[in-house]
Amino acid sequence: MSIDDVAPTATTWTTGRIITKELPTPSTVRLRMHVEDRLRHWPGQHYLLRLRAPDDYTAQRSYSVASDDSDPLLELLVEKLPGGEVSEFLADVAEVGDVLEMRGPIGRWFTWDVRTPALCLVGGTGVVPAISMSRAARHAGRPDLLRILAVGRSPDELPYDDELHRSGATVAYTRHSTGTRPPGPPTASEVAPLLDGIELAFVCGSSRFAGLAEALLVECGLAPDMIRVEQFGATG
Repeated sequence: MSIDDVAPTATTWTTGRIITKELPTPSTVRLRMHVEDRLRHWPGQHYLLRLRAPDDYTAQRSYSVASDDSDPLLELLVEKLPGGEVSEFLADVAEVGDVLEMRGPIGRWFTWDVRTPALCLVGGTGVVPAISMSRAARHAGRPDLLRILAVGRSPDELPYDDELHRSGATVAYTRHSTGTRPPGPPTASEVAPLLDGIELAFVCGSSRFAGLAEALLVECGLAPDMIRVEQFGATG
């Protein structure tokens, strides 16, 4: 993978056509889309999706990209939130072939250059940018540059659970025990060994998760200026 030193950021709206739609869990929808005039993206960037009603009322939300730049389609995984105007439409109404207004890629702070040794400490649907980073690392032939610690309630509820395991990620379930680990959040003893040689850490998840994860990294000796945090919530 060869990308410029400055992450691209789109300034104009375009359209994307839904090519495939899946519901991997009751609370998520995975879309793979063909985006017109698509710009190259760095792992960690996101897109804005905008819905427009017949009366011209609009609603828009931001979603992280799961695909890497070499993928011919753009992949998004969206959590269906109760009362979420955009997420409920994407999960329950949108169909293959539908065309949506989109703008992206967006974001420069929470991006990985596929060169710097990094750790992703991510939770729930916050695993999405880590998936993009992992795919980019594999495409570049440098999976050794990225470590992932993903946290979810159970295997059935953690997005991309199978792919995370195949990529060698460390997975912690908070409500599910495995043969080697009881249920519970990650501990300092689990995180500390993953920081050896790391120059940058990415934290992504809910505001509560992000706060706990950042504090855990600092407790394990990582300097705060080496940590990049992205939080999500009901309003994006």
